[in-house]
Amino acid sequence: MKKILTLLLVSALGGIFTLGAYKLYIEDENPVAIATADSIPAFLPTHNVDAFLNAAENTDFTVAAENTVDAVVHVKNITLSSGQMTLQDLFSGRSPKRAQLGTGSGVIINADGYIITNNHVIRNAHELSVTLNNNKTFKAEIIGTDPKTDIALLKIESDEALPYVTFGDSDTSKIGEWVLAVGNPFNLTSTVTAGIISAKSRDLTGKSSQSFIQTDAAVNPGNSGGALVNTNGELIGINTAITSQTGSYIGYSFAVPSNIARKVVEDIMEYGNVQNGILGIVGGTLNSSVAEELGVEYTEGVLVSEVTKNSGAEKAGIKSGDVIKKLDDIEISKFEDLSGYIKTKRPNDIVKVEVSRDNKLKSFSVKLTKTELFTVTFMKMELQDLTDAFKEKHGINNGVMVKSTENKWLYSNLGISEGYIITGINDIQIESIEDISKLKKKYGDDILENIKKLEYINNRKEKKEVIFR
Repeated sequence: MKKILTLLLVSALGGIFTLGAYKLYIEDENPVAIATADSIPAFLPTHNVDAFLNAAENTDFTVAAENTVDAVVHVKNITLSSGQMTLQDLFSGRSPKRAQLGTGSGVIINADGYIITNNHVIRNAHELSVTLNNNKTFKAEIIGTDPKTDIALLKIESDEALPYVTFGDSDTSKIGEWVLAVGNPFNLTSTVTAGIISAKSRDLTGKSSQSFIQTDAAVNPGNSGGALVNTNGELIGINTAITSQTGSYIGYSFAVPSNIARKVVEDIMEYGNVQNGILGIVGGTLNSSVAEELGVEYTEGVLVSEVTKNSGAEKAGIKSGDVIKKLDDIEISKFEDLSGYIKTKRPNDIVKVEVSRDNKLKSFSVKLTKTELFTVTFMKMELQDLTDAFKEKHGINNGVMVKSTENKWLYSNLGISEGYIITGINDIQIESIEDISKLKKKYGDDILENIKKLEYINNRKEKKEVIFR
């Protein structure tokens, strides 16, 4: 018994000495860090955390959602595509058609039943229907479309005044601002997601031809044509695209700014087509290397490389080498800012242009002109004049450039596409689009039958000619 008590006493004393040594020599050298509110700033400034938490807690999306869901509709598009041909179809000369259903979203913009959506939602429609949030379904009529901005205008007839969303000013929307995306993803009607504006004036083509609002509100197939609204429930964008390798949302979505969409639908309603105003400059976003060459310290703005002849920009006094900094007091940091703002304007609109020239700011009032003054449609190609700078750079004396083409035959057989230069037709030298207009006037509807010879320069600047027999 004494041996057992002695053993227990020795064990207890050993434990006490061990714990004392740990406290004295080890614990002081390696203190345990306990996360408290005071320790957070070591990783993230507390004012940022507080601001974020307060913004999330104080932002109320319910009013914006309630004011929007009833005005966002489910668009169903039935298209006809070629079906599988049977032997019987072949002998009887029939071409079987198969109906396909596509779905998207739309936004009612007034009580009379006008609906804005994406052009790709209603493309090739054989039959269109629109279902409201109360499950009422209407047949829809296409009033007009604009493939360039991917906007379309529909109309439904209702005996009752319809709920609608009012347009907001997308130019005043800010990066970091809360937004809601409302639509019908995966046929799930009246779906609302929230996020913030991640960026503005975003281009997805690499050609600076687009000016999307980028958000991180979840958008998926079926959301196309739906509403992007601010916390006041005002329409600031039409949800249009996502970037994804899977076809589903992975973090970013893109919307046509409401100022562009509104101008497009107003043009369609008033004129029947979109009225595009032209500033009359060729240029690109300023960067560090170009800024160094110009001897300027800033790297934001649009550098004017060429000014189009007889354009509003030339008449106002804008010159090559100018850097555009503002349009109507809207800051211009990159070319997408400029192209996006000009898309909200019409021919004959006056735009105040502020430029930097020789490190001094100058202002000009530019009257926008029509696209038709600088281009002509010929053989399903849109042609434009060559600038003097382009001629000098490439050693070309005459010709007109193919701006765009829908002539599949010329593309398939001759490769004629964007950037090709037409220099001669029927041994007539082509100097400008005026020569093309004269040919169109001379031959009228029979122009294709009267083209015997075509001379052109391809994108490798090689001269070619073809004789039609």
